[in-house]
Amino acid sequence: MTDKSSNAMWGGRFAAGPDAIMEAINASIGFDQRMAAQDIAGSRAHAAMLAATGIVSDSDASAMRKGLLTVLSEIEAGRFEFSTALEDIHMNVEARLKALIGEPAGRLHTGRSRNDQVATDFKLWVRDQIDAAIEGIEALIAALLDQAEAGADWVMPGFTHLQTAQPVTWGHHMMAYVEMLGRDRSRFSDARARMNECPLGAAALAGTSFPIDREMTARELGFDRPAANSLDAVSDRDFALEFLSTASICAMHLSRFAEELVIWSSAQFRFVTLSDRFSTGSSIMPQKKNPDAAELIRAKIGRIFGANVALMTVMKGLPLAYSKDMQEDKEQVFDAADNLMLALAAMEGMVKDMTANRDNLAAAAGSGFSTATDLADWLVRALGMPFRDAHHVTGSLVALAESRGCDLPDLTLDDMKGVHGAITDDVFSVLGVQNSVASRMSYGGTAPDQVRAQIARWRERMA
Repeated sequence: MTDKSSNAMWGGRFAAGPDAIMEAINASIGFDQRMAAQDIAGSRAHAAMLAATGIVSDSDASAMRKGLLTVLSEIEAGRFEFSTALEDIHMNVEARLKALIGEPAGRLHTGRSRNDQVATDFKLWVRDQIDAAIEGIEALIAALLDQAEAGADWVMPGFTHLQTAQPVTWGHHMMAYVEMLGRDRSRFSDARARMNECPLGAAALAGTSFPIDREMTARELGFDRPAANSLDAVSDRDFALEFLSTASICAMHLSRFAEELVIWSSAQFRFVTLSDRFSTGSSIMPQKKNPDAAELIRAKIGRIFGANVALMTVMKGLPLAYSKDMQEDKEQVFDAADNLMLALAAMEGMVKDMTANRDNLAAAAGSGFSTATDLADWLVRALGMPFRDAHHVTGSLVALAESRGCDLPDLTLDDMKGVHGAITDDVFSVLGVQNSVASRMSYGGTAPDQVRAQIARWRERMA
């Protein structure tokens, strides 16, 4: 007699009872099939090592390696039938290999475990994603360098608190993001170097009694060395966490730039015009041109941040060595990697296609008393005034200009002398925005010559 109340507890989706639920919660093939190429590469390296050490015959290893290529070709062609009953990519590949080559397939798993196998596959996959991320970052840097070079001497307002602060150049602003992305590139490179140790051969957790050659498999798979501790090798997910944390910082930079593009492309700013390729219209308002690509980059970043927190939460309470919890390490990494690459590609496209509206930038650069600091600096240099006193005098002049409804350069010399009698007409030489940016010649400053020097430095680094 069927216990209907028991089945009702499981819900209609799992009418078959506990076995169906266990299969559903235990299986990972629905997502870890993305690691098929890495799984097969690891198995081919392992088979070659087993033959080289005499653990299996050359003929068996050859059959394994050729059969694995056949499996890979079936997967890549979309002809492979994945089975949930076989749980994961490792067992699916091994079952198909046995169907293709028979008994030798059963020897492939000698000297290893699914624990070190999955750690190796996942590490290879993350390493590939790091390489792809670095490539995407470099493409975006190249687009920013082109924008910076084109507008190395175009003036625009620099902001603090989103209030006009001092004039800068378009090139200088673009180069700020180059520096951010350069750090992202460096972090990914550092993470890649740190993770490049091979878990294969650590077996379940204690190593193996077979005379395997871990240096050989590490070398075959492009690792620098084998992981030094078998317990750590199978339970380490630092490489995935470091990928996610680095991706999160990079994504944050993309989100900051996306926010600026949303603001700059608005009717109130009109600093940039985004191309139609990365904008959409409104279903009801025909005048609208919405910066949807920038907005979606800004939103997708939350998924990358979330993935980082999710995996940290999975790992935080796990004793050594492997626990099944660690099966939950992949989906969020896959999703974060996909969204990071999409965000990088979209941002590169927007930067390459966008047009900076030079006249609007220049008009905004001179507004909001943006040369007030230049005036204060002049008072210090020309009159020997302590900076705090100069700051006070400049503030009084700004208040005067504000009451007159004009900007600082529009005040007369007599107006200025009325605030401080020692001011001379030389003060007007520092009040123009072009003069302001040209004077910022300190290393890393906004002067066009400094911007061009930084562009040249980066082009050399990227060569």
